Amino acid sequence: MSLNRNEKAAVVSDVAAQVARSQTLALAEYRGLTVEHLNALRKQARDKGVYLHVLKNTLARRAVQGTPFEVAAEAMTGPLIYGFSEDAVAAAKVIADFAKGNDKLIVKAGAYAGKALDANGVKALASVPSKEVLLSQIAGLLKSPVQRMAAVVAALAEKRGAPAAAEAPAA
Repeated sequence: MSLNRNEKAAVVSDVAAQVARSQTLALAEYRGLTVEHLNALRKQARDKGVYLHVLKNTLARRAVQGTPFEVAAEAMTGPLIYGFSEDAVAAAKVIADFAKGNDKLIVKAGAYAGKALDANGVKALASVPSKEVLLSQIAGLLKSPVQRMAAVVAALAEKRGAPAAAEAPAA
């Protein structure tokens, strides 16, 4: 079914609004996927906050025109599914993880921070831990020296005896 001019303008404005909020674009060829597989992919994308949509390539090119995602316009050929995400790795992660379990979905390209990514770049971006994991790793790194220091102080207090440990806080 063909879209009329107003419907095309609405699609472009909807996608452009999503592009304005996004950090990452991931493109994948979906040729051969069943409806069940596409529905499963869409559900995973919704759960991760990824805007996933099958678009006409000309409309997608118009939507990304003048944005950092314009660098991926060359790769917008063939039957593609577009994933946009506000999280830097979510779109790449959803598409790359689904492609691992389904050989019909082929990661094609993407864009991040104004740079075009090839299929390997999208997969590498997908392998970066999520923001929550990175924050917990940083917190663990910050906590580690404090824990070691506390263990050393406790060992010294134990070595000197309990009275020395009781005197330390009073001083």
